[in-house]
Amino acid sequence: MASKHDWLNAGLEILATEGAPALTIERLTGRLGLSKGSFYHHFGGMGGYRTALLGHFEAECTLRFIDEVERDPAAPPLVRLDRLVALVVDAEEDPRLEIAVRAWALQDPEVRDVQERIDATRMAYLRSLWLAHCGDAEEADRMARLLYAITIGAEQIVPVMSAEELKDLYRLSIRLATRQGGADADQT
Repeated sequence: MASKHDWLNAGLEILATEGAPALTIERLTGRLGLSKGSFYHHFGGMGGYRTALLGHFEAECTLRFIDEVERDPAAPPLVRLDRLVALVVDAEEDPRLEIAVRAWALQDPEVRDVQERIDATRMAYLRSLWLAHCGDAEEADRMARLLYAITIGAEQIVPVMSAEELKDLYRLSIRLATRQGGADADQT
C-alpha cells in the first residue's frame, strides 16, 4: 500500500509533466499501480487530495527551504541568503512544477489562494533576510521583489538556465545591491 506521501509525490510528478488537467484518480492509480480504494482511504476524494497536494507543494517547495536555512539562525543574513539560493537552485524538483502550479492558479481559486500564500511567504522570508542585512525596510522590500522576480523569470526562459548561470545571476544582483548601499559584500 502506498503512503499518503507517495500519492502526493505522484501528484506533483503528474502536475509537473502533464499539468493540472491530468490530475485524475485514474492517472494517479495507474502511476502507482494501486486501486482507487487506497486513494479514497487516504484522501476521501479528489477535493481532499487537491487540498493535501497543495499543502504538500507548499511544504516541499517553500517551507522546507526556509526551515533548512534557519537551522543556523545565527549565520549572517547574506550567508543565509546564499544558502537559500543554493538550496532552491540545486533542488531536485522538476522546474516545470512551479510553472504548472502557477498556470493552475490562473484557473482555480483554491490554487490561487495557495499560490498567493506561498508567494507571500517566500517574499517575506527574502525581505526578512535583506532587512537584517541592511536595516532599511523599503530597500528590503525592493530587494525581495528583485530576487523573487529573478526566480520566477528564470523559470520562464527557454532553454532553461543552468544552475550555475542562475546562481551567478543571484550573486551578481546581491553584489550590486550591496555595493549600491555601501554594505560589505564579503559576507556572502
